[in-house]
Amino acid sequence: MAKIHTITVKLRDSHGKRRNRRLRNTGNVPAVLYGHKQAVQSLTLSAEELDTVVRHGNRFVELQGDIKEKAFIKDVQWNTWGNQILHVDFARVSEHEKIHVTIPLELRGESPGTKEGGVVKHVLHSIELECEAASVPEKIDVNINHLEFNQTLHVSDLELPAGAKALIDETTIVVSCSLPVEVSDEETVSGEEEPEVIGRKKTDEESEEE
Repeated sequence: MAKIHTITVKLRDSHGKRRNRRLRNTGNVPAVLYGHKQAVQSLTLSAEELDTVVRHGNRFVELQGDIKEKAFIKDVQWNTWGNQILHVDFARVSEHEKIHVTIPLELRGESPGTKEGGVVKHVLHSIELECEAASVPEKIDVNINHLEFNQTLHVSDLELPAGAKALIDETTIVVSCSLPVEVSDEETVSGEEEPEVIGRKKTDEESEEE
């Protein structure tokens, strides 16, 4: 099992947008901890420490300081530019507790089918899994180095973490390599016709013609 990263947290008794803004200006981030039918607790922690953990893809952490618990990073709110964490939600979990998470799917490699004129179509971009909290991956790589022309990879072909189960039909298509869709001349011509504007008031000439 991968090393569990620790994050130092402090209890927080102040709330509100202004106070949270002041908190961020001092290099800290507001957070909440919930779950296991226990009271929700407001926390604060170092933005630098949290950023390091998040950018390394770690989601299962051990909180220390005013709170000593294992937790799962459930949600991270970023600013518009994606360079500053504004808030984080922690959920109480144990290492072997089964949880449901949505994990991104990323293509890796090059499909040999493209040399035969095929186009790789990435159909499924994320997948919902049930797995142990300590085994949640940052992403799942989909190897397409052996994806030939007119071949398809399904959910059943994915390499999931040990003990993980996909919460989706295993026959669902993840990626395929096939001929590009060609637009016929008729479709092109019809597509060039000016559509009727919904709600456009008809002119007197149009009304008379009808």
